[in-house]
Amino acid sequence: MFDVVIVGAGPVGLFLAGELALADCSVLVVERDQEATSPFKALPLGLRGLNAGSVEAFYRRGMLDALLKASGADKEQVGTSSDADEPPAPRDVSHFAGMRLNPANIAPSAVEYRLPGPAMEGIMTSLDAVSTVLEERAANLGAQILRGAPVEAMTQDDDTVTVQAGGRDYEARWLVGCDGGRSTVRRLAGFDFVGTEPLFTGYTARVTFDDPQQLKLGFNLTPTGMYLRTPFEGHVGMMDFDGGAFDRSQPLTREHLQTVLRRVSGTDVTISELHLASSFTDRAMQTTSYRNGRVLLAGDAAHIHSPLGGQGLNLGIGDAMNLGWKLAATVHATAPEGLLDTYTAERHPVGAAVLDWSRAQVATMNPGPNAPALRRLIHDVLGTRDGTTHVFRNTSGLSHRYDLGSDDPLVGRTAPDFRFRDDTRLGDLLRDGQGVVLDFTNDHRLRDTTTAWKGLRYAAGPVSNDLRFGALLIRPDGVVAWTGDHTPDPEALTRAAHRWFGEPAS
Repeated sequence: MFDVVIVGAGPVGLFLAGELALADCSVLVVERDQEATSPFKALPLGLRGLNAGSVEAFYRRGMLDALLKASGADKEQVGTSSDADEPPAPRDVSHFAGMRLNPANIAPSAVEYRLPGPAMEGIMTSLDAVSTVLEERAANLGAQILRGAPVEAMTQDDDTVTVQAGGRDYEARWLVGCDGGRSTVRRLAGFDFVGTEPLFTGYTARVTFDDPQQLKLGFNLTPTGMYLRTPFEGHVGMMDFDGGAFDRSQPLTREHLQTVLRRVSGTDVTISELHLASSFTDRAMQTTSYRNGRVLLAGDAAHIHSPLGGQGLNLGIGDAMNLGWKLAATVHATAPEGLLDTYTAERHPVGAAVLDWSRAQVATMNPGPNAPALRRLIHDVLGTRDGTTHVFRNTSGLSHRYDLGSDDPLVGRTAPDFRFRDDTRLGDLLRDGQGVVLDFTNDHRLRDTTTAWKGLRYAAGPVSNDLRFGALLIRPDGVVAWTGDHTPDPEALTRAAHRWFGEPAS
């Protein structure tokens, strides 16, 4: 029997598998597809953007260099090792409804308590690159990955879950569905999936044009929809506001794509060859809970929305980072009561906010007689410092704040990357997936408190910039759980450690 069976070997399932294996859980990942690679995962159709929050997650688990190499990216694209006390201004910011924004407009206070470090920016990558890095990590840590094994049935009782995949039964203490927007696990486990129906059918395709000069590069909003032409030769995206009627309902032929592209672009562009294409919609749905008994969901299995703004992959990585250490502690019977329930409590509001962010963009892009006026208004707002800063906060993955019951503005946020005088950083301390107590006061009472918990490590000494804190408790996912001033209270640290790490080790 496995501790955890994960259904789906996409980035979310593989990230979660690595987190659980890092914590000495026995993990089996079952995947429907026989092959790990696919033309739809490679560039250009597999093009994805990882925001700064996701890049930070890879950094904190020691995978940043591998990710950059696999993505063909450069360290200069994602961060700085500057000795400066203040982080550099972001060099890029996502779009809103196809409207690009000027990063120079981002206010310096856009992300509170940010410190410079190796992971400061998002990167462009591919599903292939991300999955390759994550699969290698999961396998090296001992997770088993079984391909060509679609899930056919599932049952659960108070103690175990049995899943039938590829004609065989596998028993586990927990099951996590990371099997995408059309999740079999979600359906079999009876999760409620609610939300809004689509307004458009979207397309992404690799084609050969006879006359590509007719199409402008970048996002192009038109009176009849939107098209996107990227620098990749023959790569085009489209949005056709047909109520989502065409998605997966008919074959994607060259003739159909050409008809749609001509309509939404207002040109007579000719597609001479169709090499690869897929469709999607802006259907925005979310399960009412991310847990049903011994079955949990993460990534697109728990929430789907349009790809506008590139938030889907980032949202799923955040799910995996949040869930991994909590489920591992539950497996090892060290979790305090209710810890696993905080997964839904913390991540469901983040997912709901992303769905609304997606809906707002679709409403802005929806053609109609009033659309030009609405777009001009939003364009003007987004051209201001406040508007650009608001978009950055909502897309960077750095501004989420979980409600942990504290008025301290840093509690519930991702921790700054504090750097000790020996150049050790918080990111280095989080690589093994343990919680961390940072003590800038060298208080032996905090050290003694920390050593009572097996899942906590202690790091003391002066840092280049303590942001006027004396001590902090950082959860394994990098979220601040407690802060103390320069005369920290060991009893307060004890209470916080009890809340997140249960009883001290005997």
